[in-house]
Amino acid sequence: MTKEEFAKYFDHTNLKPFVTENDIKKLCEEAKKYGFASVCINPCHVKFAKDLLRKSDVKVCAVIGFPLGANSTKTKVFETKQAIKDGADEIDMVINIGALKDNKDSYVESDIRAVVRKAKGKIVKVIIECCYLTDEEKKKACKLVKKAGANFVKTSTGFGSSGAMVEDVRLMKEVFGGDIKAAGGIKTLKDAQVMIEAGATRLGASASAEIIEEFERSKNVA
Repeated sequence: MTKEEFAKYFDHTNLKPFVTENDIKKLCEEAKKYGFASVCINPCHVKFAKDLLRKSDVKVCAVIGFPLGANSTKTKVFETKQAIKDGADEIDMVINIGALKDNKDSYVESDIRAVVRKAKGKIVKVIIECCYLTDEEKKKACKLVKKAGANFVKTSTGFGSSGAMVEDVRLMKEVFGGDIKAAGGIKTLKDAQVMIEAGATRLGASASAEIIEEFERSKNVA
């Protein structure tokens, strides 16, 4: 794999609550420098980031219903509409975790489907927050994401009790069968590589720049 190919796995991420415009500038500059797939940011920064990235092929990914997923569907739909209006190319939404655990499958599916429809063809990644689910609940969530027409299923917000786990990526790949985003706790080249080997097609990381530099060093040593 080339450095350019590897870089396209990454959604370069900064979702901290105290992010400043200077932080977003740095994130976007790094994303352009290394050629990452996208920057993943809170909705209030979308318009600013889109302006900074307008002459590049780096996408802007906005999080919706983040990080708890407990917003009403109407709120998630409005957030999605506004994020796209501001320039978002991709949407990462959080499912209603409590509804899933209450076996309100129709609600969970309709919640996802409403965001997918409002996204109007934009890539939608659905965060199921694996750390709070049993394996059976993870399987059910993947099936609902697929039925609702989303493009990716994603492991974690990075704000839960744990982040991406290799065994979860494998399970999600087996059940969902399509694109998987692993996120949360991916800090080293080895972390990234094991997630890709398990089936991840996109990685969410705040340490993307450090990981790509580690990748480059490893190639030079080889």
